[in-house]
Amino acid sequence: MTDKVVIIGGGAAGPKTAAKLRRQDPEIKIDLYTQEEIISYSACGLPYYIENIIQSPDTLILRTPEDFQKQNIEVHIKQRCLKVNTEEKTVLLEDLISDNKYEVNYDVLVIATGAVPIIPNIANIDLKNIFTLRTIQDGIAIKEKMQTSKKAVLLGGGYISIELMEALVQNNINVTLIERNSQILKMFDEDFSQMVTDYMIGRNPGQVSIYTNEEVVAFTGNESGEVSKVITASGKEIETDFVILGTGVRPNTDFLEGTGIKLSINNSIKVDKTLKTSKQGIYAVGDCTDNYNLVTNRYTWVPMGSTANKEGRCAAINIAGGSCFFDGILNSTITKYFNLTISIIGISYREATELGFQPEFAIVTKRDKAGYMPNTGTMTLKLIVDKNTQTILGIQGIGEGDVNQRINTVIPAILSKTKLESFMNLDLPYSPPYSPAIDPVLNAAQIIYHKING
Repeated sequence: MTDKVVIIGGGAAGPKTAAKLRRQDPEIKIDLYTQEEIISYSACGLPYYIENIIQSPDTLILRTPEDFQKQNIEVHIKQRCLKVNTEEKTVLLEDLISDNKYEVNYDVLVIATGAVPIIPNIANIDLKNIFTLRTIQDGIAIKEKMQTSKKAVLLGGGYISIELMEALVQNNINVTLIERNSQILKMFDEDFSQMVTDYMIGRNPGQVSIYTNEEVVAFTGNESGEVSKVITASGKEIETDFVILGTGVRPNTDFLEGTGIKLSINNSIKVDKTLKTSKQGIYAVGDCTDNYNLVTNRYTWVPMGSTANKEGRCAAINIAGGSCFFDGILNSTITKYFNLTISIIGISYREATELGFQPEFAIVTKRDKAGYMPNTGTMTLKLIVDKNTQTILGIQGIGEGDVNQRINTVIPAILSKTKLESFMNLDLPYSPPYSPAIDPVLNAAQIIYHKING
C-alpha cells in the first residue's frame, strides 16, 4: 500500500505529478522537494520575458507552494537531493539555507530533477556576466544586464539561442551567435538550417552575425572581472557586454550514482512505458528520463516541457493504482524567429540515411492560402518518406505562413504509419482564406509518390 509519495524536483514534471496524484487520491501523503526557490513555472517562456512580450516573471509561475498547500501537498523549497538509498527507501537531502543534512523515507519515489546546463570547458568562464538560462532568476539577471548593454554573444545554435536572438535584437542589442558545428539547428537538414541562417542575417543586417564551425576557446575580462571579449579558435576577438551559454543541457542524475537505478542515453534514467525505473517503487519523469522515438524505434533523449507534463500525469495515474502508458515521442519541436516559424517532426533526411532507412524527400514552397487572398504567407516544407514502406519519417517546415497547421497534419499519419498514397489523398478542409485547393503538405506527398512509383 502506498501511504507516502516523495517527489524530487519542482520544474514541470514534479508539480504535474503532485497535482494529478492529489486529484487521483485525496488521502495519500505527498511531499515535493526542490532546490529552487520557485516551483511549477514555464522555463520555455523565459526568452519572451526577456524580450518584454511578457512584462512580469510572475506570469510564468503556474502554481506557488501556497497553492499546493491548499491541496494538502507539502512543498519544500531550497532542498537539494544528495543521495537515494533504494534499499532503505530513503532520500538524503540538504537544506540550502541551514546546510543541515537529513533523511526522509518514502513508499514511492518520483525523480523529476530535470536537466542542468552544460558548462563548456572555456578559459575564464567564471567571469561576471556569463549567463545560462534555465531558471526565472537566470531570466531576471539577463534582462537586467540587457538594459545597460549594446553587444552580446550567444554560444550554441539551438532553439534557445534562436529565441534569445530575437529577444536581444528587439531590444537593440548587436548579437553574435557562435556554433561549433557546421550548422545551427543541427536537428534539421543542412538546407533548411541555411534558410533559417539567411533569414536571421537578412532580417537584421549589421545587427546579427552568425559563425559556424567556430569554437570559443577563451573569454577575457575587464578590471571589474566582467567579460569583455570572446576569443575563438580561429583567432576572432569579439567584444561583448555579456555572454549567454546555449551549449545544451544534460540530465540531472549525478546523485543517482551507486543506487543501481539503470541509466540510458546521456545518463538519463531508463524508464518503461509506465514511467517506472529499474528499481521497485521508483518512478522518473521529465527531462531526467530517456525517450522512446516512435519513428526510429530507438531510445533517445529529448528534453521538452510538453513531454514532462504528459509523463507526470501518466506516472501519477499509475501510482494511484490506475493504468497509463506513455508510448514515446516523435521529436516534435517548434519555435520562431520574428515572423518565421521553424518546426520539425520525426527525423531528418540526414538522420534517416544514417539510421539505415531508404529515404526519399520532396521540398515544396507555396502560399498557405489561395494566392488571391490578402495576408497570405509563404512556407517551405520538406517531407521525408521511407521508400520501402512508403510511410512518413518526418517533416520540416519554415516560413511566414501557417507552418504549424501543416506540421500537425503529419503527426497522426506518422503514428498510424499511413501509406503515402492514402496520405496524399487526405480530405483536408479547403477554403481560400485557409488553404490552397491542394494543401502544400499534400503537394509534397504527391511529388514523393511519383518519385518512388514513377
